[in-house]
Amino acid sequence: MNFDASKKYPLVLFLHGSGERGSDNEKQLLHGGDLFIRQDIRSSFPAIVVFPQCPDNDRWANYQFRDSGGVKSFVLLKTLPPPKPMVLLEELLGQLQHQYKINQKRIYVGGLSMGGMGTFEITRRNPKLFAAAFPICGAADESSANTVRKIHWWIFHGAKDNVVPPASSIAMSEALKQVKADVRLTIYPEATHNSWDSAFAENDPMPWLFGKHK
Repeated sequence: MNFDASKKYPLVLFLHGSGERGSDNEKQLLHGGDLFIRQDIRSSFPAIVVFPQCPDNDRWANYQFRDSGGVKSFVLLKTLPPPKPMVLLEELLGQLQHQYKINQKRIYVGGLSMGGMGTFEITRRNPKLFAAAFPICGAADESSANTVRKIHWWIFHGAKDNVVPPASSIAMSEALKQVKADVRLTIYPEATHNSWDSAFAENDPMPWLFGKHK
């Protein structure tokens, strides 16, 4: 794509999972990077796409793993101050909007696993900023559904995920439906934690994503 500084572009923020943390500015491209650099995607959906990297031993959102009677879950802890990577993410978004001509009606965010949790968290913290979000195998605080109801959602998860149970994604989808949000939920019956390969292989996500606006 030939970047034209005089034009406004959609902005896509993609948040990686815990396995891609570091400081090499490369590992975060492992999942999803190839999708967004495909020539057909770049030609059909020109955009500014940003893959920030979370440092080792840190996270996009505060969460806690719980095991209650054999029922495993991740719980987002929204009462705690945001971790530093989330603070920096919000600063980065401000900088990008200042530095580039961004279409303010077409700012999107998505991510996988830890990045899926980060997707739910950054939209909760900035509900008026994003037009659409696509969390993959993440976990959510369904009490925030009303806060983010104006965002368009496509939630993905594997039914056999043994790392981040799909129950949270399902509960969030139901909570969003209750507040009349535009939400799609795709559960892959045979997928374990790696549901992102299935999500990236879908035909609809790019047209769906770039077709959404505030």
